[in-house]
Amino acid sequence: MRTFTIFVLLILNFNVLFGQTQVAGRVRDNRGRAVPGASIAIKDSYDGATSDSSGRFRFKTSEQGTHSITVSSIGYKPFEQSVQLAGTNLTLDIVLKEEPSELRAVTITAGSFSAGDSKRGAVLSSLDIATTAGSNADITAALKTLPGTQQVGEQEGLFVRGGAGYETKQYIDGTLVNNPYYSSVPDIAQRGRFSPFLFKGTVFSTGGYSAQYGQALSSVLLLESIDLPDSSEIDASISPLFIGIGTQQVAKNKKSSWGINGGFTDISLYIKAVKQIPDYFKVPRFYSGDANFRFKTKRGGMVKYYTTFGHSQLGLRRADIDSAALKDAFALTNTNWYNNLSWREYLGHGWKMNLGSGYSTNKDIISQQLQNSSNQPQQPGNAYYWLQQKNFSLDNRQDLSQVKAVFEKRLGGISAIRFGGEYQYAYNSSGYNDTLRTLIDHYSAGFVESDIYLTNALAAKIGLRAEQNSVISKSNIAPRISLAYKTGKDAQVSLAYGEFYQKPENIQLFYTRGLGFTRATHYIVNYQKMTKDQVFRVEAYYKKYKDLVKTVPVNYYYSQYDNSGDGYAKGIELFWRDKKTIKEIDYWISYSYVDTKRNYLNYTTSLTPNFAATHTASLVAKKFFTKLKAGINFTYSYATGRPYYNFMLNSGNKYYIVDQGKTKDYHSLNFSMEYVPSIGKAGAKSFVVWFASISNVLGYNPVYGYNYSYNGMIKQAVTPPANRFYFVGCFISFGVDRSQDAINNNL
Repeated sequence: MRTFTIFVLLILNFNVLFGQTQVAGRVRDNRGRAVPGASIAIKDSYDGATSDSSGRFRFKTSEQGTHSITVSSIGYKPFEQSVQLAGTNLTLDIVLKEEPSELRAVTITAGSFSAGDSKRGAVLSSLDIATTAGSNADITAALKTLPGTQQVGEQEGLFVRGGAGYETKQYIDGTLVNNPYYSSVPDIAQRGRFSPFLFKGTVFSTGGYSAQYGQALSSVLLLESIDLPDSSEIDASISPLFIGIGTQQVAKNKKSSWGINGGFTDISLYIKAVKQIPDYFKVPRFYSGDANFRFKTKRGGMVKYYTTFGHSQLGLRRADIDSAALKDAFALTNTNWYNNLSWREYLGHGWKMNLGSGYSTNKDIISQQLQNSSNQPQQPGNAYYWLQQKNFSLDNRQDLSQVKAVFEKRLGGISAIRFGGEYQYAYNSSGYNDTLRTLIDHYSAGFVESDIYLTNALAAKIGLRAEQNSVISKSNIAPRISLAYKTGKDAQVSLAYGEFYQKPENIQLFYTRGLGFTRATHYIVNYQKMTKDQVFRVEAYYKKYKDLVKTVPVNYYYSQYDNSGDGYAKGIELFWRDKKTIKEIDYWISYSYVDTKRNYLNYTTSLTPNFAATHTASLVAKKFFTKLKAGINFTYSYATGRPYYNFMLNSGNKYYIVDQGKTKDYHSLNFSMEYVPSIGKAGAKSFVVWFASISNVLGYNPVYGYNYSYNGMIKQAVTPPANRFYFVGCFISFGVDRSQDAINNNL
């Protein structure tokens, strides 16, 4: 009996041995690269293997007949294939398709710089924007260290890739900001109204931006406000220039918060200590206050409201260029109120909703007066009509109400489609002496846009925007498309194309409504390689302008406008940021080359605009000394000379150039330092920063352009009010300790 049992077992083992099938092969992705660690198995069995570093695998199975081979790997779509197991060797060549994921997928970077912890692929952090030397916590000033921007110091705004300042628009939480800067003062650039500490993310698009936004020929600056603060706190700031106090209070359940802030700025002590070119007969004073509330919804959404109010006044005198004995006295009083309400909600089944609304009003009361050496008003006789025009009063008011809705649906993976629309009602009035002009505009737009991720390495953004504007009775349709392809580890190429429209400026529409949209077509190609500590970008672009506004003189006193202007801008830009090569030093370098010409306004032919320098470059460096609890920051900016022109009318009512040339090259070395005494204190519940800065350390005297007398005989350089700007201040937060953030971000 024992002999028979052994014989049966031998027969069974023989059948098992010779009935097994060897399954082998290789697992690759759709780009031919090996996929290590993939799990290969026969469905509903225990037989299988894991691919090695080269993607190869091998195992044996005793299963017979038709079965399914399954393959799975993180980041790839599941694979299943039917096979016939018949005891013979089976070789499989398996190709897995990537499953796009937010962490691994390529991002479209053509024409776009992002900043802030909330944005993947951020080139700058929010703290970078706040503390870059020379910026003095002004968002626009910090962005001027990035490629594509111009170093324009006599006028506020972002001048991008051959575009004027009004060709860049700013948005907060998706809605337009109508007056992002303090009101204009002749030949002196003004700061932005908003603190960078309000925002968790910033996207600065130098071209080819999303179909969700419009009415900007050159670029958009997208600001995303913070959600809920981490904890309650009380903040205070003090310097010889300003004083401020505020608080943010977070509910115990961490689902809502509210905050309020107030500030007062008076530069009387500063202008006494640092000599200014203008004579300030009314010391610049600024009063500001803001408030906010935020709360989470039951579905995990967020409702945010922000309001800010500001009032300012100033008055300054300069020598009149047309007379040796007279002065120009300019006075400005501004009142601004801005409101923004947004609601982000998750609707379920892959749907998301973003609603936004806003209201803002801005009023400028301006007076311009000729005065004698005793600062008394003067009224020139009729023979001096060019001087008579320098006595005037101007009351401007701008109101903007708007609503916007965006709906988004996930299409599988991270692909999505979004669509929506917006409506704006604008009321503008301008009272020049006894003449009042008003402008009422109804603007509406609709858009649709899709993010398509074919793989983690290939993505597209395709959009279409349609706009209608009542004041010019015109409509447009603007297509947009962007592509991105991952060329290797941490590296990618992006392309962008788009049509962009913008209505003419209000100053032109006050005189005629017979104008159409101005237009720009963008073509962009970008290469970027980004690791944890290093970023390299190179970008080339071409921008074609059409239907720009031209000034058509009828006589010396009166001109008309039409859309016969055109132009172009083309160039290449480089950006390099490095936190690795030089120990404990963070620096970035940017360079821009632009070739641009346009025939618009009173230009006699295609000319390089007077705000565009051919070459610009910036070097920013930061170093934080943990043991000293202090950091230092440097920024050096350079730009070649900008062109200047003096246009005059001849007897045939045609413009001609009386004088032209280029300003000298622009140089500016800025320095700042901070001391954080609270660093290292165990259990600290406060955070203190002492901050000091000097702009234009070497005292270089830049020339931004020239003003000309009425007859063109006198030429006067436009320069800053002072060669250097000094600042020192203390910022205190009670109830929160940001010491580690300060160290990690090098402030």
